[in-house]
Amino acid sequence: MAGKSKEQQLSLSVYNSLRSLSCPSVDGLYLREASSMQELLCTPSLHRMDILKWICVRICPSLRDKFSTIKSSETEEVAKEITRFGHELLLCKADDQELIAGFASPLHQLLFLEQLLMIVEQQDTPSDGVHSESSGGGSITNEDLLKELMSPDHLTDLIQLMNPVCNPWSAHIQEYLKARQATWAKANGNKTDESPHDSGCGTLNNDNIAEATALLRSTLCTLEELRKECEFLYLEQSGPAASLSPCALKVAISDMAQLMTAFSQVYNTDFRGYCQRSPPVLNPNTSVFQSAHQLLHHCNMELEALQQLSEISSSLTEMVKQIQTGRQFWANGEKHTLPNQLEAMKNKFTASFVSS
Repeated sequence: MAGKSKEQQLSLSVYNSLRSLSCPSVDGLYLREASSMQELLCTPSLHRMDILKWICVRICPSLRDKFSTIKSSETEEVAKEITRFGHELLLCKADDQELIAGFASPLHQLLFLEQLLMIVEQQDTPSDGVHSESSGGGSITNEDLLKELMSPDHLTDLIQLMNPVCNPWSAHIQEYLKARQATWAKANGNKTDESPHDSGCGTLNNDNIAEATALLRSTLCTLEELRKECEFLYLEQSGPAASLSPCALKVAISDMAQLMTAFSQVYNTDFRGYCQRSPPVLNPNTSVFQSAHQLLHHCNMELEALQQLSEISSSLTEMVKQIQTGRQFWANGEKHTLPNQLEAMKNKFTASFVSS
């Protein structure tokens, strides 16, 4: 892939992943050029939207019913539903509909598709840490039971398991558990037959049963404590918790564990020394600083009062000046200032007094 851009390399990788996962939307397409693959995956079209719908259904099969109620021409509704699902998986923003509709940058779109396909491949890959409980070659494993419980058909049973009550299991789950118990008993019978001369076999089985009983009781106590702490699990199915898929819950728990691990490392390396220090000793002369602060505060108040007095004095001076210099009084058909009018009245009274 030398000489190809990052977008073309991602386009080739995403296209090959879709073909390896048998995506029906790319079945029958024989694209050879990376540019053609990028155009298919990053150009807004119904074909591209079908690919996104197929990936989302592979991750969460319960979305099939939601997509079936939306017409193929209502691309905006489909984009909103996929945006909500991507936000639950922490892969995009809650209002990032341009990414889903195909109007974002090609690199952003291809990275989003690559992350979705990684989740699909992780679901298809069996876990290495899960082994069969039956050593006699039984086909029922812990992984089978987990897949059965995590399926959308038994979501209500899973909620009952996390919120234990006295309600019995459904008939389908009871049959599955009976088959699993029969396979386990058959495996233990095979072990007993292989060593009939072992006199301690019965005691060993009794010890295992007692140990398993104690482990189940401790697990039940732990689940009860978790149930008391996780009050959000008691919300009604119509609330926000009902729309939270198991995949989104797995991603959220994983991210939370990583954040807690990172914080623990930072705390141990940087913050522990500061948190364990003794508190500082306060100076006994704090009253001096308090008195100085009060005096400065009073001084500031006096300065503000003097400033306001100065501003008022300036305003009064300006008003008196305007009254003295403004022509506001009529006499002999003309406007005169107040000093001129007072001078005229003074001269008039003086003349009348002299003449009398």
